[in-house]
Amino acid sequence: MEATTQKIVRVVQGRSERAERRVVAEYPLRLRVNGRELATLVCSPHQLNFLLAGFFRLQGFIETLDDLLALGVCHDFGLAELRIRGELPARLQPTLTSGCGTGIVYNLPRKLLAETRQRQRSYRSAELFRLMEELNQRTEQYRSHGGIHSAAIGDGTGLLLCAEDIGRHNTLDRLAGEALFCNIELSDKMLVSSGRISTEMVAKAARLGIGLIASRTSPTDRAIELCEQAGITLVGYLRGRGLEIFSHPRQLQITGETGRIPGVSGVILAGGASRRMGSDKALLPIRGARFIDHVYARMASLFDEVIIVTNAPELFSDLACRKVPDLYAARGALAGIHSGLAHATSEQVFVVGCDMPFISARVVRHICARAAHGDLVIPHSSSGHEPLHALYGKGCLPAMEQVLDAGHQRIMRFFDRVKMVEISSDELKELDPEEKSFQNINTPQDYFRLRGTVVDNQALNLPARQKRGSN
Repeated sequence: MEATTQKIVRVVQGRSERAERRVVAEYPLRLRVNGRELATLVCSPHQLNFLLAGFFRLQGFIETLDDLLALGVCHDFGLAELRIRGELPARLQPTLTSGCGTGIVYNLPRKLLAETRQRQRSYRSAELFRLMEELNQRTEQYRSHGGIHSAAIGDGTGLLLCAEDIGRHNTLDRLAGEALFCNIELSDKMLVSSGRISTEMVAKAARLGIGLIASRTSPTDRAIELCEQAGITLVGYLRGRGLEIFSHPRQLQITGETGRIPGVSGVILAGGASRRMGSDKALLPIRGARFIDHVYARMASLFDEVIIVTNAPELFSDLACRKVPDLYAARGALAGIHSGLAHATSEQVFVVGCDMPFISARVVRHICARAAHGDLVIPHSSSGHEPLHALYGKGCLPAMEQVLDAGHQRIMRFFDRVKMVEISSDELKELDPEEKSFQNINTPQDYFRLRGTVVDNQALNLPARQKRGSN
């Protein structure tokens, strides 16, 4: 995706400073077809062959690449010359659409194909969530400077095609064109988009045989009506693990995520000195049990293997999991993470502190879903990085040992030596708006404040049958 750098004046808390900002490129492209001026597309200037092939496919002017006899683009003059099989209709009435940059649609169908309307499909919500998550991971341009729409097509196996453009309608043209070049069949596939779903998006998806359309935002009323006619399941507000279904809900099977997370071990750090607290935080009572009981209950529900890193294993003898000591004595939380990772049978571990009773399964699963993308997957809350609520791979061990051998204890000292994936605060707040997942205790004041906010056992992670003692 091409972008330019512009000089700006940035104002923060009443103070101004000169800075630079990357902005997206807007590219007007004139279309000349069979020697005839047709239209001007406003688009992003990359992979124009996909965009043009998809545009003409979705306008009904071509069906296969064989119908596209010649295609050339002059970037200096913003001109695309095309020759297609057959002639264009003598009179074309373009319909201006609501797409960013004003999309152009010819031959917008009034009624979608009867066979499309009548065919029944079946999709699973877990597959849809996974597809949107893959799209979010691919579209770094939107996060870096904004102004870019993205879309992807996939199925139960994952993402097949992905595209970005300043116009949301252009993203679907690009997907349709790339599918032609790569000979990928799109019938009954799922389409996910970052932008609003309007009529031209539905019409184009119907031409491709798409059976489900989903967006992070809302559809228009006319788009909902067209999806009803076409037998397409339309999903809006697909964020985190929530969604709203606007048409044909029976085609989307809602599946829960109750199984344990494969390939990851859970690690609980319980070896801190608790100097500011004055007593062991893991053993403090909260709503009928110790802190560590609540943390362990949640971790055991999420991972097949749970490890407690502690130099006093006898304190936790009633918890059915391995207890391991620090391999670097008295080196703080970094040594605890290192020990848990070194002792784990899995290649990756999810690490939490023993004083975090509000662990969210949704947040943990969201973080662990990025396991394949880096050595370290760390959330960035409104307070900063959260290293005690993060995923670490064994590829981190050499970097950790270099830092520990040099006598350092700060966890973040090794971050620049590994591949780090950061999950933004905005992304996390869709799953945990109050950021309770990262809430912990360090002082007696923190502890008594937390006890005052806990009103029932559902606010914590401990099943009722595991309650012990009293506050």
